[in-house]
Amino acid sequence: MTDMTAAHFDGTAVIVTGGGTGIGRAAARTFAEQGAQVLVVGRTAARLEETAADAPGIRPLVADVSAPGAAELIVNAALEAFGRIDVLVNNAAVVRQAPLGDIRREAVEEMLAVNLLAPVYLTEAAVPHLGESAGVVINVSTAIGQRGWPMPGTELYAALKAALDTLTRSWAVQLAPRGVRVAGVAPGPIATSIGRHQGLDTEQIDALRTTLIEHVPLRRLGRVEEVAFWITQLARPEAGYTTGVVLPVDGGALVG
Repeated sequence: MTDMTAAHFDGTAVIVTGGGTGIGRAAARTFAEQGAQVLVVGRTAARLEETAADAPGIRPLVADVSAPGAAELIVNAALEAFGRIDVLVNNAAVVRQAPLGDIRREAVEEMLAVNLLAPVYLTEAAVPHLGESAGVVINVSTAIGQRGWPMPGTELYAALKAALDTLTRSWAVQLAPRGVRVAGVAPGPIATSIGRHQGLDTEQIDALRTTLIEHVPLRRLGRVEEVAFWITQLARPEAGYTTGVVLPVDGGALVG
């Protein structure tokens, strides 16, 4: 049996954005457990410290990925800490309700800045250094962006993530001659993130969970560790012939 805790990433330098909670935290810790040095980026110092706790390979960096100059700040911090960048995980995202008929410009602009423009600028800043080590870019999107979902108000969030999927495929073609792979992971409903940043109360969150589970053939919500597993698998050298894919990790929701 393969040892999934083996040091597959010894000597590898990884950047994970949105690493203070959820999928980002799980991915950062999984990379570190397998030998990587990880720069974990987020907006809240206390949450980043929790991510880094008992994980010597993780270094926290407090930064808003959507702020001007953030991409250069993050890349320079990784180069200063590790001397190289091998893997970039664009995970940071925000969900803001923006239903048709009640769209708030500030909500749309925040999602655009964090969910789409930040990965664009950070990838652009990192690529010259990834090219030196035949690196990998992993974009975390959403299964919601690949089909219609019964979640009114999240369609603009889904549309921006679908745009990130398009960039994943295009960048894979453009960067292949440099030996840089680009792939995506599209999570379905994940237990720890349902309603967390949408301003929903407990009753609304419970109702949303029930609705979503009905649309998942496996009839349960996913766990952050299950998404982190595939993020790290796509980054491993053994996945070196895989690029341009966006892998659904959604309990079968996309096909069901």
